[in-house]
Amino acid sequence: MAPIPGSGLAKGLAVTLRTMTRKSVTEQYPDALPDLPPRTRGVIGLFEENCTVCMLCARECPDWCIYIDSHKETVPPVAPGGRERSRNVLDRFAIDFSLCMYCGICIEVCPFDALFWSPEFEYAETDIRELTHERDKLREWMWTVPAPPALDPGAEEPKEIAAARKTAEKLAAAQAEPVTDRTEPGEGEA
Repeated sequence: MAPIPGSGLAKGLAVTLRTMTRKSVTEQYPDALPDLPPRTRGVIGLFEENCTVCMLCARECPDWCIYIDSHKETVPPVAPGGRERSRNVLDRFAIDFSLCMYCGICIEVCPFDALFWSPEFEYAETDIRELTHERDKLREWMWTVPAPPALDPGAEEPKEIAAARKTAEKLAAAQAEPVTDRTEPGEGEA
């Protein structure tokens, strides 16, 4: 069946009329903050203790808006006779939010969970050069990151937690064993 001429125009006008008759709702922002969905992508927070300066986030960023500087430090051996190790120390971690397109690739590729989405959205600046936020500002946003959702009660226990629990049980069992004297009666007497 052929469409009726002008039916598209009539549908469009019907949508317009429906919208015109609804009462508009005005949000009283900034007096009343909006209720944001729990997975809102506001700004990126940095948990600095987890960052190993692997540079994956900076390499994978399609906008190249993440700037990382580091230096190497020598760590003394843990055990005597061991060898010294070197590790990267984070000097600068900055994100230029004037370039960022909020794709979340940096958060997804971080193997050490150092980057998180924060629901903060009030970080507008009058000068575009001030949209490059350094690690101290990124750390402040980290404390507004919501807790992860609870695990499904029917899900299996994560392997890391299961391994840690088994190790703790073994240590507790080893400490609970009574220490016995291993010499037989009659032995060791002269």
